[in-house]
Amino acid sequence: MRAAAAKNLVRLLIMVEVVVGLAGPGAAALSMDYYGMSCPFTEMVVMSVVNQAVMDDPTLAAGLLRLHFHDCFVQGCDASVLIDSTPGNTAEKDAPANKSLRGYEVIDRIKQILEMQCPGVVSCADILALAARDAVNMAGGPYYGVPVGRRDGTRSNAADTIALPAPTLNATTLIQLFGSHGFTVQDLVALSGGHTLGVAHCASFKNRLATETTTLDASLASSLSSTCSAGGDGATATFDRTSNWFDGVYFRDLQRRRGLLTSDQTLFESAETQRMVNMFAMNQAYFFFAFQQGMLKMGQLDLKEGTLGEVRTSCRLVN
Repeated sequence: MRAAAAKNLVRLLIMVEVVVGLAGPGAAALSMDYYGMSCPFTEMVVMSVVNQAVMDDPTLAAGLLRLHFHDCFVQGCDASVLIDSTPGNTAEKDAPANKSLRGYEVIDRIKQILEMQCPGVVSCADILALAARDAVNMAGGPYYGVPVGRRDGTRSNAADTIALPAPTLNATTLIQLFGSHGFTVQDLVALSGGHTLGVAHCASFKNRLATETTTLDASLASSLSSTCSAGGDGATATFDRTSNWFDGVYFRDLQRRRGLLTSDQTLFESAETQRMVNMFAMNQAYFFFAFQQGMLKMGQLDLKEGTLGEVRTSCRLVN
């Protein structure tokens, strides 16, 4: 009994240390119990809706995780990716890099329920962060605490999506890009492991078929070539063999040179990142731990404070 209690205490202290240690600009406003009094069933509502959505369509786990990433990497975690375009402004969601994003209807449903229970309280940015966590967990990945208290942004412009990492980047450039946001090499490789879920379109990987034959498994190259020839740029292929399950197969596929994107395979080909790929391929538990750390850090990028943010009534519209 005492041993179990000691283990639980250690886990709690580690979680507190991770959350505090990863705090970035604006992170002081976040806490685990931010909605404890104002909307106590927030996490329960998010989890319930996400779990049902992923049970109905397992591919939505990848969609919800990607929504959160594409939100945070552009102007910070402020739900700007959810805002609809207007006649005078093309929003982030309609930029070429975001055309294939999915899961908006899940976020809308969560927001609708929370607005009925606690009007004007829970931000769309927090819903995105919680939904990504629950989607990963529903797909077999780790469950981790998500500090909340983010505010929603009021700007969304397609031009800003230039900040997203392109699928053709090499490891050196990825390290520089992620490093500019405060991420370590371990964070980069662990977060890239999010590609254990989902698919990519031929437009994102057809360059590998023509120019990267030495780092692309021949049988995979043949299969991808057939897929893209038949379906064009809009055809899709899975990132790994278990595309609806969150696991370490992505890294083992990189070792077999079966990475789908240039930005995937480069992690194994580069000496700067190969050690982490091998580590995660060998030890899934360590990947899960590193992924949690990376997600906690990502969820605190460039948070909006005070008049720079708001709590939207509708995630699609600025108040």
